[in-house]
Amino acid sequence: MLLVDPRGRNYLVRLTPGGTFHTHSGIVGHDDVIGAPEGSTVLASTGRRFLVVRPTLSEVVLKMPRGAQVIYPKDLGAILMAADIGPGVRVLEAGVGSGALSMAMLRAGASVTGYELRSDFAERARANVAGFVGGDAPYRVEERDVYEGIDERNLDRVVLDLPEPWRVVPHARVALRGGGILFAYVPSITQVAELRAALDRGGFALAETSEILKRTWHVESRSVRPDHRMVAHTGFLTTARRLAVDESK
Repeated sequence: MLLVDPRGRNYLVRLTPGGTFHTHSGIVGHDDVIGAPEGSTVLASTGRRFLVVRPTLSEVVLKMPRGAQVIYPKDLGAILMAADIGPGVRVLEAGVGSGALSMAMLRAGASVTGYELRSDFAERARANVAGFVGGDAPYRVEERDVYEGIDERNLDRVVLDLPEPWRVVPHARVALRGGGILFAYVPSITQVAELRAALDRGGFALAETSEILKRTWHVESRSVRPDHRMVAHTGFLTTARRLAVDESK
């Protein structure tokens, strides 16, 4: 559940019978929340009221335990569209981090195999995905280095969130079906340039790079203005389509 205190601060809480949640605004008993309709308010020990709602995927991503930096919600939606993630799509994801992108793709209906070099990140991703999507999701994470190759074949998508995605291009060329999409998320434009050059040489076409900037607004009575803070650049989104015949040769 998501608890929202009187000052608008959010807390992600997993409910257990008999449990309690402690904040500076008071103690909330889990039993007071379990069974209550979503959108209810509960009374804390201080007399302050907390709003109770089910968390959205965006709220889970920002609040869940993590080891690696997660991909921001503003980018997750754009990635699902750019990589055309939907029901039945077979995805190889390399660099699963804390599992935020895995969760988004699984909820969209994809089947995801993850490659993750760090065992602590792999375990965190598995736990986060199981906690949100469920333990029976079509999801497995192998602790291995994607730079050394991809075992899967006839994949629909290869999704990369790692420092040198251009090193994966030859492996993705073999692993993807014709027309399949390679997607990469990187923070710097120099990484994009290296990737785009590798895609041009490596049997891919229709490459495109973009970034997503999000600005919220303050709307209160007659005070209507852009918020002073915005989530601007976080990463570049690059996609390309695998050619059935390598026309670069």
